[in-house]
Amino acid sequence: MSRVVAIGERELVDGYGLAGAQVLPAGDATSVRRAYAEVEGDAGLLILTPAAEAALAARLADASRLVWVVLPA
Repeated sequence: MSRVVAIGERELVDGYGLAGAQVLPAGDATSVRRAYAEVEGDAGLLILTPAAEAALAARLADASRLVWVVLPA
């Protein structure tokens, strides 16, 4: 079963945990990439902050099975 994951700055993603998403706080590009590596294979929906999306832009282009959204700035 795929899961919903939220990656990005803690203050922007913490609330998604209340809806059942796995929250992976990441405050810089290195921690964003590390968090994404944890869920790359089994996440179905990825919720990203704008900074997290910028850190993962190259990888997301190749993620054909993954639905991802970026929070508004």
